[in-house]
Amino acid sequence: MMTDNSFFYMIIIACLVVAGVLAWGLSSFQAGGDGKKSNKIMQLRIAAQFVAVILIVGFAYFRSMGGN
Repeated sequence: MMTDNSFFYMIIIACLVVAGVLAWGLSSFQAGGDGKKSNKIMQLRIAAQFVAVILIVGFAYFRSMGGN
């Protein structure tokens, strides 16, 4: 049970990181700054989003295997 809660909190944090990086990248695009930097920020968002999706899928899998 505690592991489920820890996993859930990691998912929440990962989603907040994705939202933060997205906001950072969009503000960078809007400011008209360095295009390469904005692109790197969006690549970072994709990586963070990948981690978040893996955590969500892992959580769903372990819950379906009998976890509560």
